Amino acid sequence: MPIEIRDYRPADEQAWLRCRVLSFLGTAYFDDVTPAKQSPAIGAELVAVQGGAVVGILDFSMDGNLATIDTIGVHPDHQHQGVGTKLFEFARIRAAALGATTIDAYTRDDEATLRWYRARGFAESNHYLHVYANYYVNADEPGKAVEPRLGLFPIKIFLHADLVQEAEMRQEFQRVHVCRRFAQPIDVQ
Repeated sequence: MPIEIRDYRPADEQAWLRCRVLSFLGTAYFDDVTPAKQSPAIGAELVAVQGGAVVGILDFSMDGNLATIDTIGVHPDHQHQGVGTKLFEFARIRAAALGATTIDAYTRDDEATLRWYRARGFAESNHYLHVYANYYVNADEPGKAVEPRLGLFPIKIFLHADLVQEAEMRQEFQRVHVCRRFAQPIDVQ
């Protein structure tokens, strides 16, 4: 069955959410769950549909001449079949039509995802760390991350840190990801 790339519709929300959760489940974004879809103020919301089912999603937002991929995901049953690439190619054209000269995305250190971006000509830059201090993983982690206040106990903390602190962060916390910006000039003819 052919893949159709089209604009997201409000009726797609539940399928969009399910596709996002399932596509993120095996990645470093496994816990980036949202109960409702957020729409970019300016940008595009695309879905890949096959046989009436949403099998892929891509949202990007615009800031001046920069298009940032906010969400991209392909349902696990449809991965490695070119769905993400088709979404991306459509998004590049749409971004260029909206005035973008660069498209970028931030992602974490999942090797398959990094290979996907690199294979599409993205260049890495602007690294920083995503640091998770989670009481349920190690009860001491949140206390190391913040100064507790009387009666207020950190349970789970998500932090950003400079890349120069990577070795120190990896020694202190069990879950540390390098967040990477990928960017690519848009030259659509």
